[in-house]
Amino acid sequence: MYKDLNILVSSFPIPSPTVRHETEEMVGVDGAINTGTTYDVRTMTAQCKMTAVDAYDYELLRNELFRVMDSKEAFYIVRDIEPGKRWLVKYNGSYSLTQKAQRGKFDIEFISFYPYSESVGRTMDPFTIDSELWQVGMGLIDDDESQIYTYTKTNFRIYNAGDIEVNPRKHDLLVTFKGPSTNLKIKNTTTGDEWSYNETTASGDTIKLYNIKSLKNELSIFSKTNRKLITLAPGWNDFVISGTTGAFTISFDFRYRYF
Repeated sequence: MYKDLNILVSSFPIPSPTVRHETEEMVGVDGAINTGTTYDVRTMTAQCKMTAVDAYDYELLRNELFRVMDSKEAFYIVRDIEPGKRWLVKYNGSYSLTQKAQRGKFDIEFISFYPYSESVGRTMDPFTIDSELWQVGMGLIDDDESQIYTYTKTNFRIYNAGDIEVNPRKHDLLVTFKGPSTNLKIKNTTTGDEWSYNETTASGDTIKLYNIKSLKNELSIFSKTNRKLITLAPGWNDFVISGTTGAFTISFDFRYRYF
């Protein structure tokens, strides 16, 4: 409900993903050759009711609604029934209000150019009821280790509770290493991804793998790495770190993504 506008969302179903099957056809061969499948953009329609104080107030609320729904900028939608997930959307096309006295009804379609929702919370946020960031149905499991995303040892596991791979080419992912090292290597043995740095770090240095960037104390070191990226598969990801030469910490900060 948009409380400031006195708008009640009476229905907001989420449709299934739309797939695009890519095929090739060959003369004399029955059917087609499957060359891959991708997901299309996602559209969703909200059925809404708006209540004004009187007919004059109705006009003001309607105009404010048009301003709020300005679709030159994308915005996030969180549904009351799933408060732990959000969609990045724009409104899709025109919509009109059916007015009866000081009340109005309208259906508005939103489009998400990315076919997945994402968790409101990040892995570095507290996994507590008081945080109001999490909900049932987000893939969270009853395992204390699954809620740990900062480690001080060379062998550990990172849990991705989402439905899809976290890929720093497409998604927000921050891996932070602090401490001394020589020829540092960070390997996800589950996916086979390995990132390495060909020089040294001191105890006060910080390395950040932020999306596709490799930074040391906020300066790029991309040319001194193997130019690889770390991805996270759904579920458990086993990691091994080598090249550390003293006490260190490593953390993984990201959101989960869902169908």
